[in-house]
Amino acid sequence: MTDQAKAPGASRRHALKLLGAAPMLPLGGVAFLTACGGGGGGGQAFPPFVVPPPAPAPAPAPAAQFVSAEFNGMAAPTLADPAAMATNTVGSTLKVSFDNGSSTEYRLAYQPFFLTGDMVPDGKGGKILAGGYVDIKNQPIIDASVAGKERQFFSDSPDGTSLISLPNANVPGVKGKAVFAVVQFEYTSRNLKGDNTYGTLPSPIAVLTLDQDQTTGKLSLVKYHNVDMSSAHGLWITCGASLSPWNTHLSSEEYEPDATTAAGTDMFKAYSKNVFGDETKANPYHYGHLPEVTVNPDGTGSVKKHYCMGRISHELIQVMPDNRTAIMGDDYTNGGFFMFVADKEKDLSAGTLYVARYEAGYSIDPAAAATKMTWINLGHATSAEIEALANTLKATDIMDVTTADPLDPTYTAMYLDGKASWGRVKPGMEKAAAFLETHRYANVKGASMAFTKMEGTTVNIKDKVAYSALQNIQDSMVSGGKGWSAANNIALPKKLSAGGVMAHNLAGGQKDTDGKSINSDWVPTQTRALIVGEDLPTPDALGNTSSPDKIGNPDNIKFSEKLRTLFIGEDSSSHVNNFLWAYNIDTKKLSRLMSIPAGGESTGLHAVDEINGWTYIMSNFQHAGDWGGIHSKVQATLDPLVRKNYNDRYSAAVGYLTADPIQIKLAK
Repeated sequence: MTDQAKAPGASRRHALKLLGAAPMLPLGGVAFLTACGGGGGGGQAFPPFVVPPPAPAPAPAPAAQFVSAEFNGMAAPTLADPAAMATNTVGSTLKVSFDNGSSTEYRLAYQPFFLTGDMVPDGKGGKILAGGYVDIKNQPIIDASVAGKERQFFSDSPDGTSLISLPNANVPGVKGKAVFAVVQFEYTSRNLKGDNTYGTLPSPIAVLTLDQDQTTGKLSLVKYHNVDMSSAHGLWITCGASLSPWNTHLSSEEYEPDATTAAGTDMFKAYSKNVFGDETKANPYHYGHLPEVTVNPDGTGSVKKHYCMGRISHELIQVMPDNRTAIMGDDYTNGGFFMFVADKEKDLSAGTLYVARYEAGYSIDPAAAATKMTWINLGHATSAEIEALANTLKATDIMDVTTADPLDPTYTAMYLDGKASWGRVKPGMEKAAAFLETHRYANVKGASMAFTKMEGTTVNIKDKVAYSALQNIQDSMVSGGKGWSAANNIALPKKLSAGGVMAHNLAGGQKDTDGKSINSDWVPTQTRALIVGEDLPTPDALGNTSSPDKIGNPDNIKFSEKLRTLFIGEDSSSHVNNFLWAYNIDTKKLSRLMSIPAGGESTGLHAVDEINGWTYIMSNFQHAGDWGGIHSKVQATLDPLVRKNYNDRYSAAVGYLTADPIQIKLAK
């Protein structure tokens, strides 16, 4: 049974517009209700054939204006209803309030476009495999691990999604208005034999053409198009994504392959074989960058990879309203907080890269004072010059690196992914080190390289505050922990495995540590904890190791300006079911919107305030039934249900939150 069939009110999934300036979620049930005057009975009688004089036309009532939105959460599913734990479950509501004192409440539900592995329309009268993998020549990559069952690989891990509207869109088959969704597929978990295939396949990105019904707001898939990645050397583990202010999809390549060791690893050799047909052809310096996808009016797309934004574990960057400043998390142990300031607006192909150094006192207590930071200038470059360096240099050309203490003061001691290392830059190789060995060079320059899995970033423009998710707060962030160094100025007294969301104050007029002005009005200057999870002393009855009524291991985050709401998707090893949350930054109310199938991860989050008068919350999930130790109490019950729902655990959903009206009062 599909997610749609299981969602509340699924049989009535159409949409409803709200009047005035209200947000307009695509809703279910009756499309419109209108206020009515008197009916056929009553009133004054007139003689036959005598037409009464027309009554004066009443002055039109002003449309009620949107004031606020409030999400009311659902309870976490339990084994009292195993089916709810084994699929996308939604039991939350949205209450919209207007300036005349009235309100309307809607019941939320989930609408998938497809499950990966489905055959979907290619826009040419044929079908194409959703989430399917192709090589550098755009030919299908075949899973031949089980003789006689050969098939094209497809992903069980859709991730970053951007919803895009173009004024000149023109795609055959669209009856309403064309809306495009760019969806990237991070990896696939295993082959047919059951072997781990993480990181061994080139991540595809697809452009979906969606038909937006102008009466209901419903989105229907018309065309699925794979973007040609040959010019980008293929893509490496694309995770979170964001929509640029100029309407392009900003992708990611996380966990960049270590150029000092990659050539000898089974994973990188398998990746190279799948992409190029040759285990030795892939170049590690081509990966760990930021791809940007531009959608064309015909529903196709093109990519260019930016090599000048730091070679780090990119995950869901956020470009500020100036169209130039990008802040970037680093999904890595011993990661940093990075910023890129482009030379020109709407052009990420040249600019200056910075990394943060924190003052002492970093805290994850929401009641604690904010911690100040300064910015270290790592260098300026163009994408073209760094790609040229990547094409020609090897790791040994750029830095001397060792994992044994050389007892030489010209080397800098550092931790990379929790492991001790020492490094020094070779003469004249500073630019290459800054942009191709960014983690090592940031350590050399004295950055605070202590974060554990800093994931998505987003911005609250009105308040001039940015937010970053820390999936975990442990190890290198904790005094004495694995990979910890006092030199980083981050020394928490104890770990918080459940993680949290940090808030960064933004300002202009800043200078870097060399005293040079930073050409941006959107520079993070202070960091404080916004909202954090809670580790449990012992697992609860389901196996949760962190409180299921608080966030656990936040990953994707997106902010809605209109709703004043921070949406938080979990990638949790502490919740048996991961959740999608809404956190109102004014009222501080946290509401659980949706429960992801057990063992899955909430991904693809994108809050869209308005496209053609409608509001959308995009949401995917990954790898349902990826059982770990915390699932020991539920796995036996849920595994057969998850396998039935999601193609023996090989498939996952791409879709969005829709809604059904509980009480409709539109004429105010």
